[in-house]
Amino acid sequence: MGTTLFSQGFIIGVLATGVRLAAPFLFAGLGEVFAERSGVLNLGVDGIMLMGAFIGFWAAYTLGSPWMGLLAAAIVGALMGLFMALISVHLQANQGIAGIGLQLLGWGLSGLLFRLTFGAVTGVRGFPAIEIPGLSHLPFIGPVLFRQNILVYLAISLVPVSAFVLFRTTLGLKIRAVGENPEAADTLGVSVYGIRYLCVMLGGILAGIAGAFLTIGQMNMFVDNITSGRGFIAIALVCFGRWHPYGVLVGALLFSVLDALQMWIQVIGAPIPYEFLVMLPYVLTIVVLATAVGRARGPLALSKPYTRGER
Repeated sequence: MGTTLFSQGFIIGVLATGVRLAAPFLFAGLGEVFAERSGVLNLGVDGIMLMGAFIGFWAAYTLGSPWMGLLAAAIVGALMGLFMALISVHLQANQGIAGIGLQLLGWGLSGLLFRLTFGAVTGVRGFPAIEIPGLSHLPFIGPVLFRQNILVYLAISLVPVSAFVLFRTTLGLKIRAVGENPEAADTLGVSVYGIRYLCVMLGGILAGIAGAFLTIGQMNMFVDNITSGRGFIAIALVCFGRWHPYGVLVGALLFSVLDALQMWIQVIGAPIPYEFLVMLPYVLTIVVLATAVGRARGPLALSKPYTRGER
């Protein structure tokens, strides 16, 4: 077994799988970076992912196109993000409780809709892998990075785009100002409510796409609770990454490669209980989070409601 673990084929397989598994964490985590940078903690990411997973699967199956599934998932994500923004920004409900409620809503509603429409596991045509000409046959790095489906390429591309928007544009400056000191931002003419609505809805869109990735970009099917808590892990990765897109990328790759490693170890039939292997990436993630997050500081106004004129 030792020879297999250190073979080039095994390492390439683990890394290629890890890159693919990182995509939903990137979509959901980047969306949550925008929401939290604006001061809104959305714990309902997992529920939005579940609804995006089902609606994306249903639309792709019904309309015969994974692109229509992706569009439908983004729309339902935007609507659920709008709902979260309405509750947390305008109605000023406790953001933690509102997020948990949204997660339970997404979990229950996606399972109910699946039983009413399909009732049994059904396959669907998803996004195929795309080999990048001239790059996919490069030694080692080619099969790891350049033989993925288009959603993986999109997720990775969003990392520098998100960093540029947040730290190099006027919009990003407004988002960070609202998340740090909404009173001062309001005084300077920034619409605190508008920025928070925009960021939470953007987070919802990306969470919906993250869910759709599972059903039409990875597994090509839907099962109840298909996210298995990935939305909560994405929120944890935002803290791990210190609310920075590149930090989220590092965290997503770390968790996903560990997850891929335990899968491949099971494939080669290592004499290790599979329960331990499945648990391993989660335990290591908790350890890393416990050591890294303790020194991190989030946006000062995170999870604090804002009312114009009050201090």
